[in-house]
Amino acid sequence: MNSLAANNSEDALSAVNALQAEAERLYTPCGTGRMVWHAWGRGPTIVLLHGGAGSWRHWVRTIPALSQHYRVLAADMPGLGESDLPSEPWSLTVSADIIAAGIEQLLPQGETFDLAGFSAGSIVSGLVAARLGKRCHLLVLIGASALGTARSPIVLEKVRGKQGQERRQSHATNLSRLMIADPARIDDQALAIQEWNSVHSRVNSVGFAESTLLRDAIEASSAELKAIWGAEDAPAATSLEERCAVLRSLRPEVDIRIIPHAGHWVAYEAADQFNNILVAMVNGAG
Repeated sequence: MNSLAANNSEDALSAVNALQAEAERLYTPCGTGRMVWHAWGRGPTIVLLHGGAGSWRHWVRTIPALSQHYRVLAADMPGLGESDLPSEPWSLTVSADIIAAGIEQLLPQGETFDLAGFSAGSIVSGLVAARLGKRCHLLVLIGASALGTARSPIVLEKVRGKQGQERRQSHATNLSRLMIADPARIDDQALAIQEWNSVHSRVNSVGFAESTLLRDAIEASSAELKAIWGAEDAPAATSLEERCAVLRSLRPEVDIRIIPHAGHWVAYEAADQFNNILVAMVNGAG
């Protein structure tokens, strides 16, 4: 990026950096290195797992609402954000093993927790919930895939090698195609987060979206199940009703909420509505 773009990015990330400065930084093993976690607040623990090619920054508008009442433990999943690469061969199941072991290390023995996962993080969250059994009290899926349904094809622009305004425009295009339904809501902060996440992404989870990994994990999990989608979620554009039907077939009592006029990154685009729903879901678990 040129110097002007870099300065704009720094300004746009000021709120993110301030939130990070308030966090407790924690580490657990990951491959031959370590996995990075951030923690805020006090109270019952809720673990947050971000989306593919992301970081804890996907939750920048969620953490302040949750941390008023809960201990929020947000991961940088293996090979993403500041976390080191997992051992090869990598898969989402490998990430789930690492994250489940990390949660067991970070939480007192026997303590239960709630778990929310976004996009690829929803798949991993289901796998983690299945691994940790009754310790995972509530599982909230956001923009979930890997339910055995189709993923709408989305072509993203290449960012590598681009600089300045051309790079910024490619990020804006990709956010519009994949993450945010209303282009007017693609602000400087979203672009700066997308840039930071892209630079720090070293694994690709897209190939798991049409699998049955999450569906199978839900069948093996004892956690209470809830789900949230944006009504205009691009990856689920042709299969949202089918995805909801799969969840209801597995758990007839599942609580599913669809937020209108919002896309895949619903926690960012419709933060107030999303936070109200998520907090109510966590408060009403059990």
